Amino acid sequence: MRAMILPAIVSLDEVARPLQLADLPVPRPGPSELLVRIKACGVCHTELDEIEGRTPPPRLPVVPGHEVVGIVEATGPAVRKWEKGQRVGVGWIHSSSGAADENISTRFQATGRDVNGGYAEYMTVPEEYAFAIPAVFGDAEAAPLLCAGAVGFRALKLTGLQDGQRLGLTGFGGSAHLVLQLVRHLFPHTETCVFARDPAEREFALQLGAAWAGAIEDRAPEALHAIIDTTPVWKPVVEALANLRPGGRLVINAIRKEDVDKDYLQNLSYAHHLWLEREIKTVANVTRFDLQEFLPLAAEIPLRPEITTFPLESANEALRELKRGSIQGAKVLVPC
Repeated sequence: MRAMILPAIVSLDEVARPLQLADLPVPRPGPSELLVRIKACGVCHTELDEIEGRTPPPRLPVVPGHEVVGIVEATGPAVRKWEKGQRVGVGWIHSSSGAADENISTRFQATGRDVNGGYAEYMTVPEEYAFAIPAVFGDAEAAPLLCAGAVGFRALKLTGLQDGQRLGLTGFGGSAHLVLQLVRHLFPHTETCVFARDPAEREFALQLGAAWAGAIEDRAPEALHAIIDTTPVWKPVVEALANLRPGGRLVINAIRKEDVDKDYLQNLSYAHHLWLEREIKTVANVTRFDLQEFLPLAAEIPLRPEITTFPLESANEALRELKRGSIQGAKVLVPC
């Protein structure tokens, strides 16, 4: 099978093509696993973190990719939930403890980092960590829901937001543009303010229903009850805290932060940014329970991800576009 593999940790600023096209054997499913023929795989910022070593794979080479939609091609002898021909999705969580806190368990294994993922024609997954894809979504359309959508849903829950309270979104990429649509459905009386460095992203946010959009360092018209930060850098954290009302909560939806602007933390003032019981909370992965709850909700709305598709062999191009932030919405690889 064709697969794009990561052979070494590199900087995308120095190496334009970190992934290599390879011909690998089609994997064989274990007793409780599915063999999935991949129809689409989203490209996530976490892949940049894997490639550049902020969340490095435990062994190399590895096939990245964890926003996977495909068809069950074969099942192991102990599989009971799935049959050949069914459509399934695979997210960032490849396997874990099965407990409510499995996202932070030491047994957590990530798709495309700890095991081979979806930048390929086939992959395997334990049957308990495969998810039914609602019929309302096409393959490429559904792919970003498996991570960008699901982790955005988890981040929104962690804000503790109530209808009518004011929300901020810092960064407006693959996850935030789905969160905005979720908020409009779940909290119809909530006004959402978007902070983004790119004027085109701010305009996109307004088109999707944001009440206000400004630059990262701008101040919202009113202080916000909660903010979700989806950026890979530090300046938005400091500026988001300055936009919180007393008792407000900042939820950081990122696996790692880059060091490129870490010195911006020197602008942090306890009195101005943290005092009066403001909170910071981080999102760590997703659970299967998040995906089981989120996917039917996404179909009910229905969420409509903004996507740009690329052939599997163009994964490096998609990653460079993601690094530059030059494409709105989500990027999706299509193997055939």
